[in-house]
Amino acid sequence: SLLVVHFWAPWAPQCAQMNDVMAELAKEHLQVSFVKLEAEAVPEVSEKYEISSVPTFLFFKNSQKIDRLDGAHAPELTRKVERHACSGSFPPSAAEQPKEELSVRLKKLTHAAPCMLFMKGTPQEPRCGFSKQMVEILHKHNIQFSSFDIFSDEEVRQGLKAYSNWPTYPQLYVSGELIGGLDIIKELEASDELDTICPKAPKLEERLKVLTNQAAVMLFMKGNKQEAKCGFSKQILEILNSTGIEYETFDILEDEEVRQGLKAYSSWPTYPQLYVKGELVGGLDIVKELKENGELLPILRGEN
Repeated sequence: SLLVVHFWAPWAPQCAQMNDVMAELAKEHLQVSFVKLEAEAVPEVSEKYEISSVPTFLFFKNSQKIDRLDGAHAPELTRKVERHACSGSFPPSAAEQPKEELSVRLKKLTHAAPCMLFMKGTPQEPRCGFSKQMVEILHKHNIQFSSFDIFSDEEVRQGLKAYSNWPTYPQLYVSGELIGGLDIIKELEASDELDTICPKAPKLEERLKVLTNQAAVMLFMKGNKQEAKCGFSKQILEILNSTGIEYETFDILEDEEVRQGLKAYSSWPTYPQLYVKGELVGGLDIVKELKENGELLPILRGEN
């Protein structure tokens, strides 16, 4: 069966749009498994598969990566899903082996991230009170986790109950091993064991380091490439576009923690901010000055 993994980030609006596209595709292609992984929450996995930007989609068949799609391209994602879902034929004995195949798939899902939460809905929009409480506890303890919406896949929803011998949701796994449901997590929290069992999310400084190195040339701005939301950001976009150098952007209006934290991290109080290979170049005035002096292009190319 085809497995489509979406590496996403909660601060990227284009990821939310592609999650909606995935939800629609899941309704049309019941035989395809769709999984969302928060890229920054699983740095080892992101590094292994060279995830440098979000959204990125990886396609797997028989545990082998067969394709990828970088960027928010809904028509292309639809084409790839349709093509890969239809390619290849199932062996004649497939109907005789559903339990074995489902077991393999569930093992992969429970190991998809160091800490996996199988829940009703998503962390952003839980669809039951127990799932909502579980997410609140994990966030309160700054625990790094990825999630799977069991409403998106009935086979997983029913199969995981037998696989884990646990009849209800949510279910929390660490390193592929079931920890338990909400009551167990509450007990672990009360006994101060939860923090020792579950992996911690990266601290803000670590997250900022990852973000500033997300692309060779990284622009932190108000808005995005398609729509600047202040005059300074619009001007710096025009300058960068004129160089022909590839770059990525981060909309600081989408994440207040990053917006305030980056000012202290870089000792630079205003936006936009331009980084090359994780090092601050400066704001609009500095970039204008570098362009006038003919120094901007070599810096963007990493020659300086």
